[in-house]
This record gives sequence, structure tokens and C-alpha cells, in this order.
Amino acid sequence: MGIKSFQGARKQQNATESTQLKVRDYMSTNLITFKPHQSVQEVVEALIKNKISGGPVVNDNQELVGIISEGDCLKQLSESRYYNMPLEHDNVEKRMATNVETIDGNMDVFDAANKFLQSKRRRFPIVENGKLIGQISQKDILIAALSLKGENWNSTTKGGS
Repeated sequence: MGIKSFQGARKQQNATESTQLKVRDYMSTNLITFKPHQSVQEVVEALIKNKISGGPVVNDNQELVGIISEGDCLKQLSESRYYNMPLEHDNVEKRMATNVETIDGNMDVFDAANKFLQSKRRRFPIVENGKLIGQISQKDILIAALSLKGENWNSTTKGGS
């Protein structure tokens, strides 16, 4: 990774080209996923244990079928109390959001930042050839911006000091 940064800094005449950061370079690939048949209680336990606020739901072929979040689980919890039904009687498939917006792994991180701002979402799954390959979060975009600052913004301003 150090060599790649060095080469990027040398191409100062073409700064915009060398600094293009792609979503796929900053996405998380080691994801905690859920299955449609899992109980909401299992999801709640996984969210708490892993300190996450939600996750993608995939079928047995690793195809994205939905997203389940803390909010979905809270809604189920509220309804279970109202209808006097325990958590373990409800599953992910009944609670997950199925209208899932994805993002292209080749998208520039700055375009992805705009997409986050417009959608008010915390994360986007990345799908390739129908299969879930990763997820990008707002924090991942911030990490990409910091790496750009460290590698390129400083290198173009050295001459002025």
C-alpha cells in the first residue's frame, strides 16, 4: 500500500485521476449477515454482541434479500408487547426491509458521500453479479477522506511552505 501511495503522489500533474478513491477499496467485506428464517431475538443478540446497528439479510446463495436494523427489531419488540407475543416467535423475513438500495463498488467515494447525504442511510450494501460482496458505511467514507488527505493533499501543498 505504501508503494501505491508514493506513485500517486508523484503524478501531481494529474492529481484528480490519481486520487480517485473507489468504494470497493474501503468497503467492509467481513460482514455479519442474517438469514430470513432467523428469529428476531437472534438478531438482537448479534447486534448487541457485535456493537452494530443492523446488517444485510442474505439467502443461501449469498444473494441480498433485505436489511434488518435496530429499528426493525424495536418495532417488533413494541408490537410483541402489545399483542403479548414473545420475541422468539417472529423471524427476520417478517421484519426486514426489502426495498434495499445498493451502491456500486466502482463508485467514487465522494459520489458515495453525496448519496449518503441524500438518502440519510447509515450503510449501503454492495452487490456484484447478484451476490453480496461488501458494505460501505459513512465511517468508511470518512476513513477514505482521511487517507486522501494524508497521501495527496499534503504532497501538493509542499511547494508552498
